[in-house]
Amino acid sequence: MSTETKAISVNEKVVPLVQQLIARAGDLRCEVKRGDAGETIIDAGASARGSLEAGRIITEICLGGLGSVQLGAGSFLDRWPFTLTVATSQPVLSCLGSQYAGWQLTHGEGETGYFSMGSGPGRALAGLEELYKDIGYRDQADAAVLVLETDTPPPEPLVRKIAQSCGVAPDRLTLIITPTTSLAGSVQIVGRVVEVALHKAHVLEFDLSHIVEGIGTAPLAPPHPDFITAMGRTNDAVIYGGRIVLHVNGSAAKARELAERLPSSTADDYGKPFAEIFREYDGDFYKIDPMLFSPAEVQIVSLESGETFHGGGIDPKLIDASFG
Repeated sequence: MSTETKAISVNEKVVPLVQQLIARAGDLRCEVKRGDAGETIIDAGASARGSLEAGRIITEICLGGLGSVQLGAGSFLDRWPFTLTVATSQPVLSCLGSQYAGWQLTHGEGETGYFSMGSGPGRALAGLEELYKDIGYRDQADAAVLVLETDTPPPEPLVRKIAQSCGVAPDRLTLIITPTTSLAGSVQIVGRVVEVALHKAHVLEFDLSHIVEGIGTAPLAPPHPDFITAMGRTNDAVIYGGRIVLHVNGSAAKARELAERLPSSTADDYGKPFAEIFREYDGDFYKIDPMLFSPAEVQIVSLESGETFHGGGIDPKLIDASFG
């Protein structure tokens, strides 16, 4: 990672976006309140209804303010024409350094315990994941922002632990709540269409420093009040309907290999709606082939040779089976 990139603060970059979300809370159907530890809680889909536009802004927050997210229409799925498109000129930092949901937040045990996955720029202040050593980045800022895929804010002791890990006072911590079953939650999960490609490229040991640009699009998944169904739809939007383009440096041979290995169709569990796969594994997320979590269709553009290599393809029938 370049010196210029290391100097970027993803937490500072999202300040205008967080301010916008708070200022527009009323028309975006969000609620803003102070938690018991003094933290700011933005409810974008738990007690509040939330909105697609809130989800769009939250996705840009997840990206550390280093990507653009647009809602629009596409032509590749007749029954599901409305799409979300993500573009970033800092794909490694925005997707892995900020957006990736890699921070397990837990408090207590059993049915009374609390669990959520944390994503967004606050992760880069804590730096608790091995991933930060791999990409060579740590943030420095006096305020932290995290996005939680849950319908319940964390308890006060966990909030204080999160703030301490980030090196900020609790009243300088903002937590954005986006349940998977909500409008905003469905958007911000589908908005990981580029991020899952970056993460899989990392697992495949592709040189991340060679990834220059990332663009991806996927159909908007209809929300569902049942968590497993909602989770299935948002994953299927990417796995069977996601399309990405990565512009890469390095040899054309490496670009071709990445195009062949990156699509979700290379996974053993490919071919069924995600909710069905999840149930077959008795709800154990970690038994699912991790190679499944990637876009359906990829294009890898070799900047060295000018060639574009293609892999995978979207599956309209599986999208129909998932979305209903």
